[in-house]
Amino acid sequence: METPVKGWNSTALLLILALSIFITSGGVDGTNECGRVSPDIEAFKLAPCMPAAQDANAPVSSSCCIQVKRIGQSPSCLCAVMLSNTARSSGVKPEIAITIPKRCNNADRPVGYKSTKGEAQLAMAYRVDQEYDYLFKIVLIGDSGVGKSNILSRFTRNEFCLESKSTIGVEFATRTLQIEGKTVKAQIWDTAGQERYRAITSAYYRGAVGALLVYDITKRQTFDNVQRWLRELRDHADSNIVIMLAGNKSDLNHLRAVSGDSAHALAEKEGLSFLETSALEAFNVEKAFQTILVDIYHIISKKALAAEEAASSVGVPHGTAINVGNFSGNPDQRSCCSN
Repeated sequence: METPVKGWNSTALLLILALSIFITSGGVDGTNECGRVSPDIEAFKLAPCMPAAQDANAPVSSSCCIQVKRIGQSPSCLCAVMLSNTARSSGVKPEIAITIPKRCNNADRPVGYKSTKGEAQLAMAYRVDQEYDYLFKIVLIGDSGVGKSNILSRFTRNEFCLESKSTIGVEFATRTLQIEGKTVKAQIWDTAGQERYRAITSAYYRGAVGALLVYDITKRQTFDNVQRWLRELRDHADSNIVIMLAGNKSDLNHLRAVSGDSAHALAEKEGLSFLETSALEAFNVEKAFQTILVDIYHIISKKALAAEEAASSVGVPHGTAINVGNFSGNPDQRSCCSN
């Protein structure tokens, strides 16, 4: 009989089983249905960890290594749990969601590396890169099936996939653009629209400076749910977040269930910008993200300018003026060096 691996328990074995089922079902395979990811584009899906441990030689799953290498991190420095529906039904509990072995130095540690017991912590990781001036995190939100993933792939890879699957958990991709002479890296996060993933994806609103709220112009229910998405976004994100409402699938105008006037009125009421888009025809996708990024840049620039002006206006504080030239004290009270 083989000796059991030290430190592994039934929970760990269940997690491995769930991971194998999850990968087999196409959850994480290092590619996408439309082909390979371009080498100049960062894209990955959060993958479940192997059992986390405090030991420096803690194992990590091969799929996690593949995804982490793609974004330029050391495979030993980042692995994040993403509970699939299969794992949840199997009773798997995330004892520790992220493994940070001791051999990782501080320079290698990704943003959001902190590990805690009893809750699933998801890591936001991106390569340390000095080739851009700003990094803006933008989230794609909206009901499942409205086309968020195809909007993401159209903007970042100029791809469209007719057979795209529903997003499981969260994934992101990046693209670098020039905005008014500055290099801006847009980090676009695609969140799952299904209700059962809300507990996972809500953590990703934190740190977002922009949001594209997408509905399907051919499905009225997706438009009716816009208010709910807005409430969730405003509950979790910064109050100054830039939000655009996007009516996707404008190429299916003959099946339209939501008028442009209705959407425009809602956007005006909620203080949002609005566009209709088509990921299939690449219509207004570029414009939507450009508009969001420019608005964010202007807000950041104004804040930076205001901070500089405030710093330059700081002078000597007001107080009592002392004229040292007209001192008329007791002439006998001389200093030690007086004659």
